[in-house]
Amino acid sequence: QVQLVESGGGLVQAGGSLRLSCEASGRTFSSYAMGWFRQAPGKEREFVTGINWVGGSTYYADSVKGRFTISRENAKDTVYLQMNSLKPEDTAVYYCVARRGPIINAQAGYDYWGRGTQVTVSS
Repeated sequence: QVQLVESGGGLVQAGGSLRLSCEASGRTFSSYAMGWFRQAPGKEREFVTGINWVGGSTYYADSVKGRFTISRENAKDTVYLQMNSLKPEDTAVYYCVARRGPIINAQAGYDYWGRGTQVTVSS
């Protein structure tokens, strides 16, 4: 069993920044991909970003390109999501995810999910 624990969510004004963290435990994450999905009230859960653990190649949804940055820290089995220039439409519950194999954008392909952390952006 792999456990993912998110932290760093909160309330921020439009234009501000937040940094989310996701710490993994239970096994090493070599050969895994990790990333983030988000879900706003009344909307479908959507892919935000992901990173391949080995090599570090990254992928971003068009809606966050240029504003969000995903990174990894191998020694701590931790991924980070730096969110800048936040907009009200970024308001959602953000979920950390992991899978065996490369990054994909389909939520059914991810085996491990955190419980989520709330991000609220006010106008």
